Amino acid sequence: MNKQTYVIGHRNPDTDSVASAIAYAELKRELGRKRVTAAMAGPLNPQTTWLLKRLGLEAPLYLADVHPKVRDVICRTPVSVPADAPLLAAMELFHHNNIRMLPVLDNAGVPVGVIPLLRVAECSLPTGVESLRKLTASLSTVSACLNGNFFAGEPGVEVESLNLIVGAMREESFTARISPFEPESLVVVTGDRRSIQLAAIERGVRLLVVTGGLPVDEDLVKLAAERGVAILSTPFDTATTVARIRLSTPVSELADASFETMGVGEPLTHLREKLMHVSAVLALEGDGTLAGVATKSSLLAPLPYALILVDHNELSQAVPGAEEIEIVEVIDHHKLGNAPSTHPITFLAAPVGSTCTMVATLYQDQGVTPQPHVASLLLAGILSDTVILKSPTTTQRDRDAAAELAAISGLEIESFGAEIFAASGALSGYGSPDRVVGSDFKQFSQGELKFGVGQVEVFGFSEFESMKKDLKAALAALRKKDDLEMAGLMVTDIATESTLFMMEGGERFIRYMGYPQPEPQLFEMKGVMSRKKQLVPHLLKVLGGN
Repeated sequence: MNKQTYVIGHRNPDTDSVASAIAYAELKRELGRKRVTAAMAGPLNPQTTWLLKRLGLEAPLYLADVHPKVRDVICRTPVSVPADAPLLAAMELFHHNNIRMLPVLDNAGVPVGVIPLLRVAECSLPTGVESLRKLTASLSTVSACLNGNFFAGEPGVEVESLNLIVGAMREESFTARISPFEPESLVVVTGDRRSIQLAAIERGVRLLVVTGGLPVDEDLVKLAAERGVAILSTPFDTATTVARIRLSTPVSELADASFETMGVGEPLTHLREKLMHVSAVLALEGDGTLAGVATKSSLLAPLPYALILVDHNELSQAVPGAEEIEIVEVIDHHKLGNAPSTHPITFLAAPVGSTCTMVATLYQDQGVTPQPHVASLLLAGILSDTVILKSPTTTQRDRDAAAELAAISGLEIESFGAEIFAASGALSGYGSPDRVVGSDFKQFSQGELKFGVGQVEVFGFSEFESMKKDLKAALAALRKKDDLEMAGLMVTDIATESTLFMMEGGERFIRYMGYPQPEPQLFEMKGVMSRKKQLVPHLLKVLGGN
C-alpha cells in the first residue's frame, strides 16, 4: 500500500496513546513501510509534554481533522490552456487528453474561463459562406497556427475581426473579389503568385499569407512595409493553411467566464454537493491559481491516506473525519465499540493495562529490538496507563513488557514512574480548568444515552479542593457542548490509590452509585484507579439497572 498512513490515538491524547503511536509508526518504518507517520488528534497533556522533552523527541504530527478535502481527489497536473493561445492549441489538448472541458488561464495561472468540448466543435465547424470567411484572431495567433515567419510587419496581439480570402485566381478576378471588403480587414492566402501578392499589397490588406514556404520578392516586401501590410510565410500548403488559420481565434474569445470554483482545502462533501448541479469544478490554490479540475469521477478516486488507530476503536473518540477514511489497523485495549469496516483489517485487542504493552509485543513478534529511546517511550506509556503497575488493569504481560523495556532503555521502573507522575501531578500544570477536564476525556454510550469521563492523576487532593468550583463549571460547559447525560472527572490520588469522582448531571447514576458521597455529585472511591476496568463498567452496570 503506497498511501500515507497515520498512526493516531484518541482525541484527548494521553501518554499511552502518543507513545504507542510513535513507537508503532517507528516499527512500521523499520519493516519497510516508509510512508507511515505518527500523529495526534489533540494537544498534548502536561505529562506527555514533559516526557517527550525528557526523551528528546518531537511531538507527533497534529491532525485537527482528517475529513477528506478537495485536494485529496484532484490531479495536481491539470490540463489547461493559456488565454492567448489559439483554438488549434485547445483542440490538440482535447484530442490528446480525452477531456470534455478545458480551463483557460491568464499569465498568472488564474482561471478566466472554461471551454467545453461542445463549444470547440461549434467554433471549428461553421456553416455558410460568410461564417466560413469570418475570422476573429490576432496576427500572433495566426502566426502560431501556421508556424509562420514574418517578412514584413510584426505579430501583434490585438484581437481583430478579419475576412479570409484565398488568392487562387487571375489578378482581375482577385481584385473584383476583394473590392467589397475594407482592406484592413482582409487576410489573403496565396502561393508564389506575384500578381496576386502585388494586388493585395497595393490594396493595403491587413495580412498576406504566402504558403509553401515560398520566397517573396524583395521589392514586394519593401512595398508591403511602406503600405503597412504584414507578410507571413508559412511552410504549409494552401489547403492546410486555410484549415489551420480558421483555428487561430484566441481561446479567450471563446471561453465561458461562468464557472464553478472551490478551494483545495474545502471538504469533499461540499464538492459532492456542487457536482450534483455542474459537470466540473475548478479547484483553486489559496492564491487563486488553478490546482486541478474535479468531476464526478473525482469522487471515486481513492483517498491518498489511511489511518491506524491505537488506544481506541470507537469513532466517537477518534480524530474528526475518521469515519470517512479507510482504517487499516486497530490496536487497542478497551471495550469494543468500533464501526464496521468495508474490508478485512488487522484488529488487535487485548485485556492489558496499556496499548504500549501490545506494541512492545509486536516488536517482539517481528524480531525487532526497539531503539533505547523507543523502549523508554513504550515503558513510559505502560507506567502511565497502569499507574506504575499499580492499577487493577495491570496484567502479567504489562509487567513482563515493562521489565524488558527497562532493560533495553537502562531505566529503573519505580524511579522512572515516579518521575513521570511527579511531572504531571499538579492540576495547575494544565493551565485551565477546561484543560484539566478535557485533556483525557472519553465518551461512552449505552443505547441512545451518552456520557463522558475524564481522568487526572494527582499527589494528594488539596489542589483539587481549591479548584473544585471551577472544575465543576468546566464539566457543566463540556456536558452542554457535547449534549451528554453526564460529564464526570476522576481525580486519582496515586499515593493513596483512591479517586474522587465529580459529576455534572447524571441523575440516573447518582441513586445507584453505591459509593460514599461527601457532598452532592462528588463520590469517594477508595481503591478505584482505573476508568476502563473499574469506573466505566460500574457506570454501565448502574445504567443497566435503571
